Amino acid sequence: SSSSSSSSSSIGSGSDNSTITTNINKMLYSIILPTYNERDNLPLITQFIHDTFTQSALTYEIIVVDDSSPDNTLEVAKSLQKIFTEKRFVIVSRPGKLGLGSAYSAGLKASSGDRVILMDADLSHHPKFIPQMISVMDKDDKNNKSKKVDIVSGTRYRPAGGVAGWDTFRKLTSCGANFLATFLLSTGGASDLTGSFRLYERAALEEILPRVQSKGYAFQMEILVRAHKAGLKIGEVPITFVDRIYGESKLGANEIVMYLKGLLTLFLTT
Repeated sequence: SSSSSSSSSSIGSGSDNSTITTNINKMLYSIILPTYNERDNLPLITQFIHDTFTQSALTYEIIVVDDSSPDNTLEVAKSLQKIFTEKRFVIVSRPGKLGLGSAYSAGLKASSGDRVILMDADLSHHPKFIPQMISVMDKDDKNNKSKKVDIVSGTRYRPAGGVAGWDTFRKLTSCGANFLATFLLSTGGASDLTGSFRLYERAALEEILPRVQSKGYAFQMEILVRAHKAGLKIGEVPITFVDRIYGESKLGANEIVMYLKGLLTLFLTT
């Protein structure tokens, strides 16, 4: 923790902008990582997050929400907590798989950040895109100064975004799911409805999360639908999604059926 505080003070030193820099650096970012069988990935993603935030002189905390992973992810998390300290590395341990939505809610309760980042722990989301997301959120909209961005979504479907390591079936499934959702639902022009790499103003997430009913992959989609309906502003940053190296993908026929059910429900009710 000493390294990040020293780098944050050195950025502002010797310049007239020191007070502005210090204020930005005081903002705390909470990164919520739901885990299930991620013992190999968790140390790597933790180090990547630490490096990214330290280099950008930003303050962070990681909230790991583990659903009793049989591969002992929890033990790995406890080891990491000793290295990164309890202040910066918080563990929420739950008795079995209770779903993504409730994992985010549990993580949000345990967090204290002004802004919240939701991302996957399996290395498919690289933290290097987070500073860009933050700059989109910090930027004033010239045409509409009163409306700041409340949510910044990492998108695979804009120029410079993309996917690495997926086979044709997985790419077609994802593109098809996303096309259906953008065609059927009102989301204010958001291009990646099923991605889960996003930065939220805390108030925005606290407002939207309790309203979300969907499970599985439809969950991410419903967040943006409800956010748009509530008048929240959504920004985007192109990201490269990399398929997991360690562990098994959690997408199966069951998830696809659940997604289509969720999509139909949202189409009929929102």
